[in-house]
Amino acid sequence: MTADASTIELVITRTINAPREKVWKACSETEQLAQWWGPKGSKLRIVRLDFRPGSIFHYAFQFQPGHDLFGRFIYREIVPQEKIVFVSSFSDAEGGIADAPFPGLENWPREIHNIWELTEANGKTTLTLHGYPLNASEAERKTYSGMFDSMKQGFGGTLDQLDAFLAKP
Repeated sequence: MTADASTIELVITRTINAPREKVWKACSETEQLAQWWGPKGSKLRIVRLDFRPGSIFHYAFQFQPGHDLFGRFIYREIVPQEKIVFVSSFSDAEGGIADAPFPGLENWPREIHNIWELTEANGKTTLTLHGYPLNASEAERKTYSGMFDSMKQGFGGTLDQLDAFLAKP
C-alpha cells in the first residue's frame, strides 16, 4: 500500500469530556458503538464487529427505510486505550470494497488509511484522527483533499453524537 500523507492528510482533533477508558469502550464494543457511530440523521446497523487486528467492522447506515449504505473498517493495529489503525472503505452488503455511492464522487479513493489516537488529561480524552488515501490516483487524491471541509463537518457530527452518548449516566 502506498500513500502520501504529508500532502493530503486529514487531521481532526476533539477533546471529549470523558476518561480515555470510557471513550475506548465506546469505540470498541458493539453495543456502545451502535449508539453513536455515523452521520447525524442516520440509523446504524452493525453487520459485524470483530475488534482485533486483521478483522472487520462492517456496517450499514439508513437515512430512509430500505436504503442501506454500507461501509467497513479493516483493523490493522490496536493498542488498547491508545490507538486504532484501520483502512476504511465503502462496502457492499457482503463486506467487499465498493466505489463511493454518491454522484460527483466518482474519483473517491477506494481505501483510506486511518489512525485514531487517544490521550487523557484531567479526566478528559483528546481524540486525534488522521486519514489519507491509499493507492490513490492523482484525481482521487485531489477529490479527497477537496472534501476536507465536508469530512470535518461529518466527523464533527459523529463526534457530537459520541459526546452526547458518553454524557449519559
